[in-house]
Amino acid sequence: MSVEMINSESLRRAMVDQLVADHADKGLTLRPEVEVAMRTVPRELFTPGLPPEEAYENRAIITKRRGEENISSVSAPFLIAEMLGQAADALGGLKGRHVLEVGSGGYNASLLRELVGAVGSVTTVDIDPDVTDRAVECLKAAGYDDVKVVCADAEHPVDSGRRYDLIIVTAGAWDIPPAWREQLTDDGVLVVPLRTFGMTRSWALRRAGGGLVSVSERQCGFVPVQGDGAYDVQYVDVADGVHLRLDEGQRLDSPGLDGLLETPRQEAWAGLSLPPPTVLADLDLWLASRTADVGQQFVVLTAQDAAISSGVVAPSWRFGTPAVLHEGTLAYRSELRWTGDAFDLGAYAHGPATSAAAEAAQRMVEHMRAWVNAGCPAPVLHVLPAQTPDGDLPAGTAVDKRHSRLVLAFTTEGRES
Repeated sequence: MSVEMINSESLRRAMVDQLVADHADKGLTLRPEVEVAMRTVPRELFTPGLPPEEAYENRAIITKRRGEENISSVSAPFLIAEMLGQAADALGGLKGRHVLEVGSGGYNASLLRELVGAVGSVTTVDIDPDVTDRAVECLKAAGYDDVKVVCADAEHPVDSGRRYDLIIVTAGAWDIPPAWREQLTDDGVLVVPLRTFGMTRSWALRRAGGGLVSVSERQCGFVPVQGDGAYDVQYVDVADGVHLRLDEGQRLDSPGLDGLLETPRQEAWAGLSLPPPTVLADLDLWLASRTADVGQQFVVLTAQDAAISSGVVAPSWRFGTPAVLHEGTLAYRSELRWTGDAFDLGAYAHGPATSAAAEAAQRMVEHMRAWVNAGCPAPVLHVLPAQTPDGDLPAGTAVDKRHSRLVLAFTTEGRES
């Protein structure tokens, strides 16, 4: 055995050991078969040109860019492990299953090939011939040349008439095209990073009649879907290095935002003492749905490091913080306030009228307090065809997409995530 192989195996063991610990810190368990697969597949063979030390870092590795835009990557190990776990949990295991992966790279397909076993199958599809050519080469080098690689736009059926037990999407989607639902078996599962209100979650969705319903979700981020399913996110500058992300057709008056963050900051706090395992990604979707329910404009605030370090904003997460625009006032979920090992939730608000800004911060805090009082419920997502009448929708907050009507509800029962 060569020194390189020994070093690779050592790095792979260390990576998976860290994944086991990370899962435990999140209150999750890395499924044994997923752990075995990740200890088996040589990740460095899917990141050619990189030193093994970088291949086994717990981060995404960008494999193709178009200008400043990242359009293809090998996903971070922790996220791959979580999504494979979602799929296996929802199906009661993947052995013998037939899988379609949307978004190629090779590494995830090879892990799936290990998981489905000899009688299962894996087909991986990508719209970009550079990506599929690279996937073929990497899969062959790693000994997984029985994975079927297809170059096509997966917005449409990949193999007419064929159905799959699992469709797993490794690119950020804005909608669920009919082809994904129609290609599932009757008890099939779709695992997809889906943007809702501008925030991406990996949803495990089980087929239910003519629609889909979620059984788990995880916070995630992915390069966006290309082709006919693409949907551009819009950004509006609100200050130097601070942007509002619009993802559901919102329309903002940009001049009306000028100088908004220069007005005095008002703040409100929920007066809570929450433990670190509290799943705040669930709270963010709760805030989005409650904001939409009262007819206010929900947006996502993003900020660069310089804007935060200079005190222009102090968001809960610079890559995507829930925010509300209403009658010229902007409120957003603030950084946490820690006391010992517990934290409180707060909101900051700005506006030309001090009293209105203070009220906006207080309204957001009341939504947060309501979520905690309800037992910190997890979101449940229903996906129905676009033509579904209002009267046939389940209770919850509806979001209309091109092909689908999504309904976001919350529950404390049967939580898997």
